[in-house]
Amino acid sequence: MTAKQRPWLDQAQTVRSEDAIDVSALDRWIRAHVEGLDAGLPTVGQYPKGASNLTYVLNYPNRRLVVRRPPMGHKARSAHDMGREYRIQQALSATSVAVPEMLALCEDDSVIGSEFYVMAHVEGLILRSRLPEGLSLTPARADALCQATVDQLIALHSVDINQTGLDQLGKGVGYNRRQIEGWSKRYQNARTWNVGKGEKVMDWLAAHCPEEVGLCMIHGDYRLDNLVLAPNLDDDRAPIEVKAILDWELATVGDPLMDLGNAMAYWVQGDDDVYFKNFRRQPTHVDGMWRRDQIVNYYCAQRGLSPAQWAFYEVYGLFRLAVIAQQIYYRYHHKQTTNRQFRHLWMAVNYLLWRCKRIIRRHGR
Repeated sequence: MTAKQRPWLDQAQTVRSEDAIDVSALDRWIRAHVEGLDAGLPTVGQYPKGASNLTYVLNYPNRRLVVRRPPMGHKARSAHDMGREYRIQQALSATSVAVPEMLALCEDDSVIGSEFYVMAHVEGLILRSRLPEGLSLTPARADALCQATVDQLIALHSVDINQTGLDQLGKGVGYNRRQIEGWSKRYQNARTWNVGKGEKVMDWLAAHCPEEVGLCMIHGDYRLDNLVLAPNLDDDRAPIEVKAILDWELATVGDPLMDLGNAMAYWVQGDDDVYFKNFRRQPTHVDGMWRRDQIVNYYCAQRGLSPAQWAFYEVYGLFRLAVIAQQIYYRYHHKQTTNRQFRHLWMAVNYLLWRCKRIIRRHGR
């Protein structure tokens, strides 16, 4: 089966009415900054899964481009800094980390109402909660996928941040403490009446916060549905290739184990409880996929780190995910978005807080 015959390549959908953009204005700007586009307005689609920054595909007669912009109505550049995302990926293009080709950055809000950037479209497969219809993975292939996924995270964490200029992104020592304080404050600011106070979890994290094991480039949202894979995932004879890592909104310089903790918060395995499985966003439950402890042990062995304090990083990752979900739900709760996929996130927040407390009871001495 050739790549073109594989029906599971990632596809954009119709642009949501609340996320519509001025295509003519966007096209005029892009033509002034990107060469070689055939005449005619592009058709525009939207990748629907993003819960924060918005991602569109522009289909020109001879080329596909991708545009990233902040959510509609958002004014604070610090939270949705397109220039920062753009420059991080541009800097990483000279390394072994798989990033899309950056084409142009627009910091003029007058074009479409916000800053945005343009990148080359990367054709491939993005794995979401279930394997696409017609695609199956042998246990050996799933095992290889897990190793390729973790190896790409290791490659990111191994980038020389001084040589690439990425060292300027972080604030240095104290990253872990700043994260606990920052995410705790964000939760308190975004809390609605239907979620728990979270005080026990926040207090425990503050009391058990370790020093950084090192400072490196971290992604902040590393998971399978932010990876574009080569479309031949079902071909046991071909190596598994991560063609691009997407969504660099939360990337910074920080502790690599904090990044791993973030990634593991999304990693729902086959023996997890029913509720955790209900909001699984990756096919991490299929036969052959690694368990969380396998990933942690493999990662730590490859990087010469100890997983002795893993309970802290696990609780941190789950709590941070709860805060992100609550921030998104806050927008829906206050009618700042009508996207109904966010309407039940408050239940996920309460569940994640409960999961944090269960780990604390087990390891919280």
